[in-house]
Amino acid sequence: MSTDLTEGIAPNAKRLLWAGFLAILAAGIGFGVRGGILANWAADFGFTGAQLGAIGGAGFTGFCFGIIIGGVVVDKIGYGKLVFAAFLFHVLSAFITFAANKGQSADTAYNFLYWGTFVFALANGTLEAVANPLVSTLFPNNRTHYLNILHASWPLGLVFGGLIGWTLGGPEGTSWKIQLGLFLIPTVLYGIAFMGQSFPKSEASAKGLHVGDMMKEVGILGSAVACYLLVLFFQDALKLPNAVAWSLGGALLVAVGVITKFSVGSVLLFILFVVHALVGAVELGTDNWIQNITGNILDEKQGKILFVFTSLLMFALRFCGHFIESKLKISPIGLLLICSILAVIGLNMVSGIQTFMGAMVALAVYAVGKTFFWPTMLAVVGDRFPRTGAIAMSIMGGIGMMSAGLLGGPGLGYAKDRYTVEHLKETNAALYETAKAEKGSKFLFFDEVTGLDGTKLSEAQTAKEKTPEQAALAEASIVGDRKTLKADAFIPAAMAVIYLLLMLYFKAIGGYKPIKIEEEKTYSPS
Repeated sequence: MSTDLTEGIAPNAKRLLWAGFLAILAAGIGFGVRGGILANWAADFGFTGAQLGAIGGAGFTGFCFGIIIGGVVVDKIGYGKLVFAAFLFHVLSAFITFAANKGQSADTAYNFLYWGTFVFALANGTLEAVANPLVSTLFPNNRTHYLNILHASWPLGLVFGGLIGWTLGGPEGTSWKIQLGLFLIPTVLYGIAFMGQSFPKSEASAKGLHVGDMMKEVGILGSAVACYLLVLFFQDALKLPNAVAWSLGGALLVAVGVITKFSVGSVLLFILFVVHALVGAVELGTDNWIQNITGNILDEKQGKILFVFTSLLMFALRFCGHFIESKLKISPIGLLLICSILAVIGLNMVSGIQTFMGAMVALAVYAVGKTFFWPTMLAVVGDRFPRTGAIAMSIMGGIGMMSAGLLGGPGLGYAKDRYTVEHLKETNAALYETAKAEKGSKFLFFDEVTGLDGTKLSEAQTAKEKTPEQAALAEASIVGDRKTLKADAFIPAAMAVIYLLLMLYFKAIGGYKPIKIEEEKTYSPS
């Protein structure tokens, strides 16, 4: 195997890297555009913040199924077949989403948008089940760097998505269907880039390990994290009774136990899965709302400009992973700790923005903080758990996306509704009664809250000369956004504590270092 950190183990390594780059770029464009057209959907169909959050959440839960199922089967059926399946899912998602029309009932439109977004995410997850383990295998001597390069395509996709909304969006802009449909361009390009390529096997697959062997370090502990999130999905998305949802989750956990001969699993990998659930909630959950929030606090156009700015910053920074690790001598865990602290500071700064320049500074701090979370967490799993092949990396990605969809996006939508309603009730209770939505919404164990009608709020926000009632609605919404961001900052604060404890753990065992399968004489659950 080559020891050159800049080269892969296969002659087509760089082509495969950039093919994966284009695939995640398509996902980022679709995500970026969708974040900018939430206001269109609220205005057209009267959706509440919680409903918009649930639709956005489908963009993560569908991803989970694609990446986890894909991660389990990829070493058996091959990368090429999964890429083809993802391509078909991407095209199908466009047909389903575009079936939503203004003249339909809100429930019908909601179902088209929800499931269209779900299938789009299913395609994205299937692709990432290919790209993450593929790049990890191709560049084993410098995973952090190349996984960050691979995932630089995500913020670049957000840039293009933001630019599409900036130039084509707005009340008098191009149809949201045309804006969203532009993700099909990189979809065609990644299909061409992957076409006819040969793929290497993961280290675990090359060593002849079977699925049961690869799953042992995931075990009961790691699988319990994924199964709990699946229970939430069964309850929230499929509307299954609680008993049925928990029974399905329990059955899946027992199935894992049988496959792994009831291996407990690695405690370290369990902790990494839990913290990645927090990563998904704070990074992607926030990304799904940030255009809407900053555009509301300042104005819609400035919100889109800020989204493009922070995404460009993330894109550039993700090419610096090798420099940070090799020149600054910061370990992956140390980098994650620094990022979580910056994310706490940045979210609190964004919650208090008053001017465009102030928002740029605040969002820059937050962007630097969230830049390295996702790819660096994947690199840690690749470094420390080579026995798991593509499986642990895919389950981790699925947990992060499912958390974003079931906890991050809907949680922020619920918080926005709750804080907005609390302020309006305190300042103008009578106005709230005339402006509230028809249906309430709940989140986890929190009390039900009935948010504002999306159409009435949108009219208040976009009115050039606001009536006193419209001004009160708009102000309550801004207060709700500010308080939501402050609450969001508690997530990276919890992550910082966990990363600090992990740093102490690695220091106690002699320091962080990548390991190889042949170095593991016996399996240990610690």
